[in-house]
Amino acid sequence: MPPVRIDALTTDPARLNALGRAVHDALMETFGFPPDDLFQILTGHDGVRSTLRHGDHLGVHHDDGIVFVGITLRAGHPAQRKRALYRRIAELAQAYAGTEPRNVVITLTENASADWSFGNGVAQYAPAED
Repeated sequence: MPPVRIDALTTDPARLNALGRAVHDALMETFGFPPDDLFQILTGHDGVRSTLRHGDHLGVHHDDGIVFVGITLRAGHPAQRKRALYRRIAELAQAYAGTEPRNVVITLTENASADWSFGNGVAQYAPAED
């Protein structure tokens, strides 16, 4: 159940939906998350009222088709699985939304079990010891 935030420049609701599906499908395929673990914030930026800043980095050229994907999950996933996730998100973003893989910027933020509450003010992954 990783919360996902997707920010895209010059987009519409259909593209945002496609990007959300791409990330969710990639998480199911590479990390084994179930289909109903869907927690996403999808935001389109029009370049006027809100925008995204981007540049070229590490030899990768970005343009106004850029998409930022932020995923928060519990620590402990191996680097090989993370690389597979990055690759699959980029592939599916291109297939579903026409986004060039070079424009897909992904960050993972990991934390501990006690850093999660799914509601009711309870740390479900780290319940209080009695």
